[in-house]
Amino acid sequence: MEIVFATHNPNKLKELQAILPAHIKLVSLQDIGCHEDIAETAPTIQGNALQKARYIKQHYGKDCFADDTGLEVEALGGAPGVYSARYAGEAKNDADNISRLLRELEDQSNRRAQFRTVIALVQGDREHLFTGICVGEITRSPSGTEGFGYDPVFLPQGQDKTFAQMSLAAKSAISHRGKAVQKLVKFLSK
Repeated sequence: MEIVFATHNPNKLKELQAILPAHIKLVSLQDIGCHEDIAETAPTIQGNALQKARYIKQHYGKDCFADDTGLEVEALGGAPGVYSARYAGEAKNDADNISRLLRELEDQSNRRAQFRTVIALVQGDREHLFTGICVGEITRSPSGTEGFGYDPVFLPQGQDKTFAQMSLAAKSAISHRGKAVQKLVKFLSK
């Protein structure tokens, strides 16, 4: 089975390739000649995932899945949420996003947070959604060099390492994206 993953993020592509079973061939946007930046203008994580997957189906005629992820911090009322990638500005700079988050949580004792990933699959004329959540907390300073995004400041519940201190395999086993992908794989394997 061949399916397009609608992302330009090489880190996400690498994570997904490591998780998917051999019978599912992942095709990138570059592989199908899609170099445009697909809009993410929906007000929800689910809406952004659907928007990207629908775009590929409509413009390239390929079955596709897309994901969107948000970090939801309890003390910030669920922010940055759908704006996680551009929390500190349109440049989508991970270090700037982390700096802003840590500044806003500086005086907070409640550091509970969760990552939420929604994968939208457009297959034929049907649409399916798969959600994965990983609960944890925001650390006081970044630790680790693996991963991307907020990984250096996210400590998953029950763990003693941030996502950025874990191997890709260890992270994928417990992460929000890993959980959503497991649901997607189970569905595609039926």
